[in-house]
Amino acid sequence: MPAFVIAEVEVTNPSGYEEYRPLAGASVAQYGGRFVVRGGKAERLEGEGGAPRLVVIEFPDAAAARRWYDSPEYQKALPIRLANSRGHVFIVDGA
Repeated sequence: MPAFVIAEVEVTNPSGYEEYRPLAGASVAQYGGRFVVRGGKAERLEGEGGAPRLVVIEFPDAAAARRWYDSPEYQKALPIRLANSRGHVFIVDGA
């Protein structure tokens, strides 16, 4: 069953965040993932506030998503994201 990494991110330091994007992006395919949504225009239908940047990455299954998140490649990028943004990241099983 496919699984998705879903992130809602508020970028607090755009120039610092730019260092994160290529590192994270390059690591996704190595673990069988593909970007479904990577930023782009979003229209809020409900709620208030929240993060303006949304990212959805599809993986073959939740184990592959977790391997990517825990990988040395992504763990190298993660501190850069944490220093330059705030938000939430989830692994969600697909239907």
